[in-house]
Amino acid sequence: MLEKLFKKKDISAILNEPAETQNGLKRNLSATNLVTLGIGAIVGTGIFVITGQAAAMYAGPALTVSFIISALGCVMAGLCYAEFAAMIPVSGGVYSYSYTTMGEVLAWFVGWILILEYLFACSSVAVGWSGYMLNLLEGWSIDFPQQIAGATFDHLKDGSWVWTGRIINFPAVFIVTIVSAFLIGGIKQSAFVNNIIVVIKASVILLFIGFGLSYIDTSNWTPYIPENTGGYGNFGWTGILRGAAVVFYAYLGFDALSTAAGEARNPQKDMPKGILFSLLICALLYIAVTAVLTGIVNYKDLNTEAPIALAIDRTGAGLAWLSPLVKLGAIAGLSSVILVMMLGQSRIYYSISKDGLLPQVFSKVNDRHGVPHNATIFASLVTALIAGLFPLHVLSELVSIGTLMAFTIVCVSIVILRKTQPDLKRPFKTPLVPFVPLLGAAICVIQMLSLPWSTWERLIGWTVIGFIIYFTYGIKHSKLNNKKPFKP
Repeated sequence: MLEKLFKKKDISAILNEPAETQNGLKRNLSATNLVTLGIGAIVGTGIFVITGQAAAMYAGPALTVSFIISALGCVMAGLCYAEFAAMIPVSGGVYSYSYTTMGEVLAWFVGWILILEYLFACSSVAVGWSGYMLNLLEGWSIDFPQQIAGATFDHLKDGSWVWTGRIINFPAVFIVTIVSAFLIGGIKQSAFVNNIIVVIKASVILLFIGFGLSYIDTSNWTPYIPENTGGYGNFGWTGILRGAAVVFYAYLGFDALSTAAGEARNPQKDMPKGILFSLLICALLYIAVTAVLTGIVNYKDLNTEAPIALAIDRTGAGLAWLSPLVKLGAIAGLSSVILVMMLGQSRIYYSISKDGLLPQVFSKVNDRHGVPHNATIFASLVTALIAGLFPLHVLSELVSIGTLMAFTIVCVSIVILRKTQPDLKRPFKTPLVPFVPLLGAAICVIQMLSLPWSTWERLIGWTVIGFIIYFTYGIKHSKLNNKKPFKP
């Protein structure tokens, strides 16, 4: 039994799988596509939604420091991702990497965590998209029915769940459905749509930073680090750490990007570029936007689903012309995040299904479009359901802990693989091993420990469900242990 649980996939076998698969994924993504996909995924909820809430609840104006801490952890993890993505350029991301370093049962655990990560990331962004859309409609004096304009359930500070009186968050369900239709149309079409959206939202963000500078009231930055109110994570330096943990998933884009390595034209060279360039660009944008946002609006007032829209409104007539552009840019930007998160989620289902650990129906690839259509449809249905029922703050914390765990595993795996298989061909190498990956893992673990216990409880519950699925289905159908070749 133990031999089955920890049996590892041979890297050469993984690399040969696409050639053996008659109906495999199509390699249509250029280096530019990869960078814009990374930016498309990263720049979204972190700027347009979570920034305001994290400043109001945890770090105040010092959220800029939180973003810097998170960026440092992401750079460390990003270098490790770049090495893996160039060395093993197939779909599945961390799941595929873990299969070669830690064995099947731990690869399943990683894959299950990735499903949590992308599922709740996509759901939380859809809820943020809904908030901006409703704000925009309100500005146009359009009354949207409140019964279908918010989450069905809410989670209170005392740990209890309550019914909000609403049926479903219809706008969140709507955007997930639209994005899924683009994904089913093929990766090339999806990348083209994403490129257009990235140009739009980057332009809007730069306009906000540039014109917002003249409306900054420096008194809003005082105190820069609000005094701790008596509990861990409630402002002060512990609040900065908790803020860093909450906003960490704002950098999730390069993680999702790694799951598309099987669709890159020249993955050995282009995947490291896509991961590192998109990460650097987005880190600079996050820090600049946070500084301007907390300078225009006092952090205590930023606990809203549309903080940048609020900041624009606070400037009065001065930036009134920018308000509809920012709201439209946010809506477009969040749409691209959903697109890349859905892409990553469906590719995880596809990769795990290829190995037999999930039903083979998820590994079916559409002949015409070259996409795993069943996995995409399933991902859209589950995402839409969660986005329609649950509030933003619950979803974002689950994403953070899943992301941090995935990053930790990647960093540790690099160290393991350097020791166990030092002669492997590595087109890109993480510098200063083991210092860089171990420091990246340490930063991630510290931020995980900063998250509330309720988030850990949900993670434990999710993990238990995952292992029940593995031991009742996955281990019995594992193609590696049963030595069955993949058949599309």
